[in-house]
Amino acid sequence: MAWQRTTDHYFALPADALWAIVGDPTRWPAWSGAIRSFILEPPSSTYADTHRSAHSPQASVGQKGHYLPARGWAAALHGRTAPALRITQVEPGRALALEQPAPGGATRIRWQLSGHPDGGTTLQQQVTVTGPMTPAVVAIVASDIVADWRASVTRLYQMIRPEPDRSLLKVVIAGGSGTLGRSLAADLTTRGHDVVLLTRSVDLDLPHRQRTWDGATIGAWADELAQDPGNTAVVNLAGRLVDARPSEANITDLRESRVKPTRALVEASQALETPLARWVQGSTTAIYSDAGETEVTESSPLPTGSAALPQMTGVAAPWEAAVEGAHSDHLTILRTSIVLESGSPAFDRLAGLTRAGLGGRVGSGRQWFSWIHIDDWLTLVRATLGLQAGVDLPDGILIAAAPHPVRNAELMTLLRQHLHRPPAPPTPSALVRVGSVTLRTDPALGLTGRYATSELTTDAGFEFTHPTLDGALRDLTS
Repeated sequence: MAWQRTTDHYFALPADALWAIVGDPTRWPAWSGAIRSFILEPPSSTYADTHRSAHSPQASVGQKGHYLPARGWAAALHGRTAPALRITQVEPGRALALEQPAPGGATRIRWQLSGHPDGGTTLQQQVTVTGPMTPAVVAIVASDIVADWRASVTRLYQMIRPEPDRSLLKVVIAGGSGTLGRSLAADLTTRGHDVVLLTRSVDLDLPHRQRTWDGATIGAWADELAQDPGNTAVVNLAGRLVDARPSEANITDLRESRVKPTRALVEASQALETPLARWVQGSTTAIYSDAGETEVTESSPLPTGSAALPQMTGVAAPWEAAVEGAHSDHLTILRTSIVLESGSPAFDRLAGLTRAGLGGRVGSGRQWFSWIHIDDWLTLVRATLGLQAGVDLPDGILIAAAPHPVRNAELMTLLRQHLHRPPAPPTPSALVRVGSVTLRTDPALGLTGRYATSELTTDAGFEFTHPTLDGALRDLTS
């Protein structure tokens, strides 16, 4: 049995600055929220003479060490049962790897630094667990290391550059504590930007500056917009997850959780003498409801009457309308399709059902599935903020979707292939509706779809890193 996750992150930093921390495993707990402590045993003189260097003063190949996971119960179990780990690779300035033995297998963690074509450095983390104890090791520590990645890279950057570059664009993210918001905050922070999250309650585990708000009225948080509006952007992602039963009360809550924060942001901007530099307004391709075989783009009309599903068009259309009057030099309404990211609710549910043997087509299997890889979504958001060289996106409505949607049947087939699961029987529409009651979700999320692509991104010079679903899933499942 084997489990592996590989993740990359870009830093606007030289490799030697990152290596000074990454190359010293005793500093791992300072930037990873999943690790409580790390101790290296003194190296033998042979190892010290053969492998140590001025660039890696704390680690030698073959040197042993001990770490404890951050979770209390996991630390207690690991501390009592785990043997010493071993440093297996040290390439000064480039790579460090360690291996924790387990009965019949091991946990291997490797960090590698490489130069980026645009300057700066890419850090890759690979976590591999093998052997019969894999499920237990994943639960004890490996999954936490992966889940904390976005926060970890932020802490790592802040250890080197505690203060943001004030000459760069400041970005205020409403809804920044959600999956997409956290990913965007980490992406921008490690590029040097000042990032502020608007949140209803401060999360001490998030290494970002946070301002509390009620998501409905103007308060002290509005100072973040007023300090230097000409060099400040708003990214509005606020809103409750749509994964809820399509009751009238839930639909009202979904709509108000988007409209009220948007109106509060708009009112705060209208009080500014100088317009904000940029505004990225969140929205969704679900605004087109069930589009059937119609191919929708930015210029497609919205459905009306019975075709406008209440939990889709009925939520997204008022959300978009609420941004009217925003005081900003540039405004983009970003209609985002399903974002594929490990750890996100949408991807984890799809992957979980597939691993559980429910990876067959849903309903007819002919409904279209529009999607975008998290890396491309982040690049697209940077482009809407004017931060992506060579890409000049127009203001207005923009669809965030990969150029090759697939039907549900192909989606499920590819998921089974990449998750190494055998063919599975289809899930009839009636069973989806029954199951949605137990899962407290909307059956329309699985039974409807859209062939949504952008007619503007390619013309603007945008290139997708993951244009096909096969390649995107290969990356996400390592």
